[in-house]
Amino acid sequence: MNPLPKVIITDFITEPLHYERSVLDGSAEVVALDARSEADLNGELAEAAAVMVYHYFSLTRATIDLLRNCRVIVRPGVGYDNVDIRAARERAIPVCNVPDYGTEEVADSALGMALSLARGTHFLNSRLRRGLGEWNVAQVAPIPRLRGRVFGVIGCGRIGSAAIVRAKSFGFDVVFYDPHVPDGVEKALGVRRVHSLPELLKQVHILSLHCPLTGETRGLIGADEIARMPRGSFLVNTSRGGTVDTVAAVAALSSGHLAGAGIDVLEHEPPPADSPVLRAWRDPDHPAHDRLLLNPHSAFYCEEGTGEFRTKGAREVLRALRGEPLRNLVN
Repeated sequence: MNPLPKVIITDFITEPLHYERSVLDGSAEVVALDARSEADLNGELAEAAAVMVYHYFSLTRATIDLLRNCRVIVRPGVGYDNVDIRAARERAIPVCNVPDYGTEEVADSALGMALSLARGTHFLNSRLRRGLGEWNVAQVAPIPRLRGRVFGVIGCGRIGSAAIVRAKSFGFDVVFYDPHVPDGVEKALGVRRVHSLPELLKQVHILSLHCPLTGETRGLIGADEIARMPRGSFLVNTSRGGTVDTVAAVAALSSGHLAGAGIDVLEHEPPPADSPVLRAWRDPDHPAHDRLLLNPHSAFYCEEGTGEFRTKGAREVLRALRGEPLRNLVN
């Protein structure tokens, strides 16, 4: 009897693998390696029939070239910048993602961060917990009314659109920039649209990023772009760490140009111990400390969403093993 094909989960997800096995039992053996780098693989991917890759791990050409029997690489999430899709395509290995899970959760998290920062909630909580300042609103005043303020969105895909709908419900004047969506989307959503990044930056009270990490968006928001934002504005990033220069954001917090920043994603995850962003966030004497809200790439998470991306990722693997059409091919 031939052994079942092996499906390898490289990172992040470990036993129990009940979601994956509920889909793949009888069709494949599922193994989780809990790797943090390619060096941890020890050649175990070579015979894999399918590979599932999460966000703590990068799958480079060197490893892809070792795959001998792989029928699909699945990224059970939205972004796939940590997979060398060109190398996979050259090997005729399809790469798929799960683009429709977590839409509500990431949009909710972005708005939650934005509101906590812009209403002074995070600043006051951070200061008063340490016994700093009077027990009143004075130390964070003035706080402008949010209704009518400009909420700027970069990226009008599934999550960006969900963030736009939520921001509208709070009465924000919502404007977005996305050169890749067709004309008329702004009319369908009932918001404004600009056709250049500088035009967006100069008017925002809150800027929220919802774009993938590509060659075009890597380093999209750096020191120069932050300087174009009005003094006292807020920056929120729940997209990909590489889209924002977080060191520049911390510098802008220190100078007072930014009034607050909510960062769910960093350039390197988990960040190194000597990260200047971590140092600022942890140091109560750092001028950015009380204005920086940092999360560990958790905006996507909810219990229901976890089951959704794991199950949908496994279903894409099953389609590949059966030779069926794939739903979310990205290469």
